[in-house]
Amino acid sequence: MASPRVLSGVQPTGNLHLGNYLGAIRNWVEGQSQYENYFCVVDLHAITAPHDPTALAENTYKIAAFYLACGIDLQYSTIFVQSHVSAHSELSWLLNCITPINWLEDMIQFKEKAVKQGENVNTGLLDYPVLMAADILLYQADKVPVGEDQKQHLELTRDIANRFNHQFGKGQKILKLPDPLIRAEGARVMSLTDGTRKMSKSDPSDQSRINLLDTPEEIQYKIKRCKTDPIRGLTFDDSSRPESRNLLTLYMILSGKTKEEAAAECADMGWGQFKPLLTETTISALKPIQEKYQAIMNEKSYLESVLREGRHKAEAIANQTLAQVKAALGFSVPL
Repeated sequence: MASPRVLSGVQPTGNLHLGNYLGAIRNWVEGQSQYENYFCVVDLHAITAPHDPTALAENTYKIAAFYLACGIDLQYSTIFVQSHVSAHSELSWLLNCITPINWLEDMIQFKEKAVKQGENVNTGLLDYPVLMAADILLYQADKVPVGEDQKQHLELTRDIANRFNHQFGKGQKILKLPDPLIRAEGARVMSLTDGTRKMSKSDPSDQSRINLLDTPEEIQYKIKRCKTDPIRGLTFDDSSRPESRNLLTLYMILSGKTKEEAAAECADMGWGQFKPLLTETTISALKPIQEKYQAIMNEKSYLESVLREGRHKAEAIANQTLAQVKAALGFSVPL
């Protein structure tokens, strides 16, 4: 029996950080043998906000290299670049034409990001969820790894698929409805400067995050200066201590300990004792990723071959779905 299909991706905007790794990529790696995986670098999504065109291509290759360095195995997974498969853009337009605009205006992330862009908010930012739906539906994905903040987008994807199937399917489910794949532990890694906010590449302060390529000195500096509280002993369960919960969660995941083991070990620790422990654990966990990343980036022909093969495999599935959608909509077949 065929394995369930999984689709996910990361934007090529800036360096990946611990939140990207622990909240997404690490989970892909741990579960990849159970699924047929398609992991893309979503460069089309990257231009919904102001970007540097001189860095987009380079950052795209970097993210693909990180996928491999973090442990994505080509035996189970296909890695490709979103914009290299034109079906993503074409299906996005087709789905635009059946998606009510009020569905998009109700999206929480659009409301939040539109405030930041002000009068310059672009149509792509509003339309981002339809492109995301196209990404998922093209591959007839069974499951999509998402954080809590992306669940609304996945619900929209299901709504769009349902609407299409109902209006044009003639009793057939042309587009498969995907289910969320959410990991409880470490699904949301929070900022080092504010334990109530998610760690983010868009945060103007580099002190708020640990990047996967940070040097040991940079990691030590950031953890030494990260926000804490005056209470001795770390705990997961006190909602009034978000930094304690966040930093203890980081230690638990990076050290490979259970929640009970981490809680017991750190229950009586002061911050002066815990921070060096977290620093050493973080440096040790990131070292093999950094070494493999550098090796891959030094062998660009290998990376290009991975993405070329990935594009061919992705196109075979995406173009088949696109053809079914266009036929259902009544388009003529190219002569």
